[in-house]
Amino acid sequence: MTTVILAEKPSQARSYVEAFQRSTKKQGYYIINDSLLPPDTVITFGFGHLVELAAPEAYDAKYKHWSLSNLPIFPAHYQFIVPTDKKAQFKIVKEWLSKADTIVVATDSDREGENIAWSIMNQAKINLKQKTIKRLWINSLEKDAIRSGFKALKDGWAFYPKYQEAQTRQISDWLIGMNGSPLYTLLLRQNGVRGVYSIGRVQTPTLYMVYQRDQAIKNFKPEPYFELNAEILANQQKFVAKLDPYQRFKDEAELMTFMQAKHVQKGSQDGLIKDVQKQAKKSASPRLFSLSALQTMINRRYHASAADVLKAVQALYEAKYLSYPRTDSQYITDQEFTYLRQNLARYQKLVSKEIALPQIEPQSRYVNGKKVQEHHAIIMTKTVPSQEQLAKLSKLEQQVYDLVLRTTLAMFADPYEYEETTIITQVGDANFKATGKVPTKQGWQALFDDHKADQQEAATLPIVHQGDQVQANLQTPQKETTPPVPFTEGTLITAMKTAGKTLDDEAAQAILKDVQGIGTSATRANVLEILKKRGYLVTEKNKLHVSEAGITLCKAVELEPLLTSPEMTAKWEQALQQISTEERTPDNFLNQIKKFVAKLIADVPTQLTGSAAIKQQIDHQQQAQKAAEVFLETPQATVLNKQKFYIVKPKQGEDFTLPKKWSSKALGKTAIKALVTKGETSKLKGFKSKKGKSFDAKLKLDGHKLSFDFD
Repeated sequence: MTTVILAEKPSQARSYVEAFQRSTKKQGYYIINDSLLPPDTVITFGFGHLVELAAPEAYDAKYKHWSLSNLPIFPAHYQFIVPTDKKAQFKIVKEWLSKADTIVVATDSDREGENIAWSIMNQAKINLKQKTIKRLWINSLEKDAIRSGFKALKDGWAFYPKYQEAQTRQISDWLIGMNGSPLYTLLLRQNGVRGVYSIGRVQTPTLYMVYQRDQAIKNFKPEPYFELNAEILANQQKFVAKLDPYQRFKDEAELMTFMQAKHVQKGSQDGLIKDVQKQAKKSASPRLFSLSALQTMINRRYHASAADVLKAVQALYEAKYLSYPRTDSQYITDQEFTYLRQNLARYQKLVSKEIALPQIEPQSRYVNGKKVQEHHAIIMTKTVPSQEQLAKLSKLEQQVYDLVLRTTLAMFADPYEYEETTIITQVGDANFKATGKVPTKQGWQALFDDHKADQQEAATLPIVHQGDQVQANLQTPQKETTPPVPFTEGTLITAMKTAGKTLDDEAAQAILKDVQGIGTSATRANVLEILKKRGYLVTEKNKLHVSEAGITLCKAVELEPLLTSPEMTAKWEQALQQISTEERTPDNFLNQIKKFVAKLIADVPTQLTGSAAIKQQIDHQQQAQKAAEVFLETPQATVLNKQKFYIVKPKQGEDFTLPKKWSSKALGKTAIKALVTKGETSKLKGFKSKKGKSFDAKLKLDGHKLSFDFD
């Protein structure tokens, strides 16, 4: 009776192997001996996705070259392939799966892990009904967690609907991409735009959110307004109070009318302390981290990309320091709370500042088993690294671990307590309010003293009493309304999670139970990377903007609201999740996607043909492309920058090319300018012979022929 444990990748397999008593390493698998497992147990592994959806040309050679007449592409049955570089490992996995009596699916404990495992098993063409299928479902790669998981294996078939959901998501994305991308690319090419334009079920509405924000900033027209503030002098101390209730005035005339009605004027005048209220308040520590919340916070603090944060958290998970990363939950169960409490002293040693952690009973803000579905929040594991081990981590990994550590410890600290003072000052018949905050107990905030930027400090107010006479200096500053703030990767991740609703973190968390986001915790970072890699999104000082090519694509797709709507994409995600709960079938969802694709193919050609906005943007992009190509302008010639060479366009004579590299040396502007204007360069360093020896030489241009000049 052979048992085969299928891991997702080699590093995961090694973690399993390390949890067992004895193992023998072979090519592509391990033989395991452990009292916990049956005899004849083998661990084998994939390299992530060993099996992928086939490209359209696998169905018919005609699809190799894009043509509008070939759309739509709706295969009757979807074909899957094993990439060439993974065939050797797939063969090993297939042989062991064929021999197995029991298969333990031990890929990542999420939908994509199910997709990877079941796709491999299906591609191996084994009779799964004749096998016993078990599922390892764990939140940590620590030895204890692995052994506990293998003692409590679940029925593998119970997770089959999760595979169906993940594969349906994969196929639906394929259908939209393989039809939408050629459709828009070919139609835009007919309008004179070069390039390939990629369409995606999740990436397109995500790009469009950034485009809309960019447009709102670009088209924003600041509007002037006036405020009425009072600088109050009381007990030799000054503080600023704002009109209560606060209001703005669109022009000076409106302001003056208000001031006359309230019997006040600009400048110094008498005032009266009308009311003083002091209230003791408490602030609970931040919620525990989901992946998107962690990506948002790390991006805000350290400007790391969402993909880099995910990579760092994944590395910390594989190092056994943090729990499973791809989670949408911000809660833990009593079980996790118990082990965290038991290890508090060890965790505290990693924090330079000693802080009291008296809250040793679970609080529903953080601990709620009913709100933990597949995975709990990202927290530390029982494996506590030493300072030496932490020092060996990358800088970002250290920053991620430190933030998770402090945020988790904050759950055990007292609330941050402060006294809030509100002073109402009456001037004439107008009231002015000032609010101040005085900390009375640091509580959990002591853990974050090094990040004052996260804490909003209010002004410190003087001690005054009701009825005190004061001097008020009324000021009427003129200000302007401000444009929206550009997206960062952190705020965009939050916007994706809240389906485009731009809310602050606390408010966003409150509505998430009712809102399905764009994409999943596992895919959002990858979507942003794809948009950046394809040149649609660019990052400038941690701010995201849409490129010219991205603008062209957005102007094209905005005529088809279903492609750009975050709400529609969120509804699709909700429908996909209904597959894993067996409320909806894969065919039902894919038929909806096919109808949508058919509608695109029918409507988009007419939309693009009749759009003045598209024509205007195409002209703009073509001009931008031409301007971007100009590498150098001299009185003798214009030099264009192509991908692999320069084109020299002399004012007289024929065009010719110059290389970007010559004998392993890159030729930059100085060298090219010298060649075009003088026909030769000064002596240049850094050339290399065929044997790899470095040398210096001049370059000269004889006609259109480039050569060395060693004189």
